Amino acid sequence: MDYIIASHNVKKRDELDRILNPLGIRVLFAEEAGVELTDAEETGTTFEENAFIKAESGCRESGMPCVADDSGLTVDYLDGAPGVYSARYSGVHGDDEANNQKLLKALEGVPDEERGAAFVSAICCVFPDGRKITVRGECRGRIGYEPKGDGGFGYDPLFLPVEYNGELTMAQLTAEQKDAISHRGKASRALAEILGGENCDK
Repeated sequence: MDYIIASHNVKKRDELDRILNPLGIRVLFAEEAGVELTDAEETGTTFEENAFIKAESGCRESGMPCVADDSGLTVDYLDGAPGVYSARYSGVHGDDEANNQKLLKALEGVPDEERGAAFVSAICCVFPDGRKITVRGECRGRIGYEPKGDGGFGYDPLFLPVEYNGELTMAQLTAEQKDAISHRGKASRALAEILGGENCDK
């Protein structure tokens, strides 16, 4: 069964595909499925709202089950910022380096114990028959003082997950290690668990 993902992010697609593939679900980009999607305007104030906006639009335009993720970083010291604005925190959408540098500047002089943060992922799957599934995953950690590692994307080089005791950033983990603890991995597994209990061909 083919699902499409309302995203152009190869790493997001690959991560979700790895987890849903054992259910017989392939996660495809719209162009791989021969359809064209409009970029839905993310007007929601929560990750869940934005994920639904993208998934509903993609399903309606393609006639296929559509999965959308909205994810970001919430920093305790910054009262949850950058939150839903994570990808455009610096003012330019998708400029990872600029976003990371702005975050480091915002946390200048802030000690370890106040640099707590969480990666949050909301995944919504909308089906042509109107069914909707929404799940959420979180990964706790803290923000480091400099980027480390060349894997992952976004804020991964700055994020030190609690599972690795602050010794490795998300960008220093293998794909398998990251899947096991990441916000998107947790949300994807929650989605897979629900889909596994249903008839995915509906």
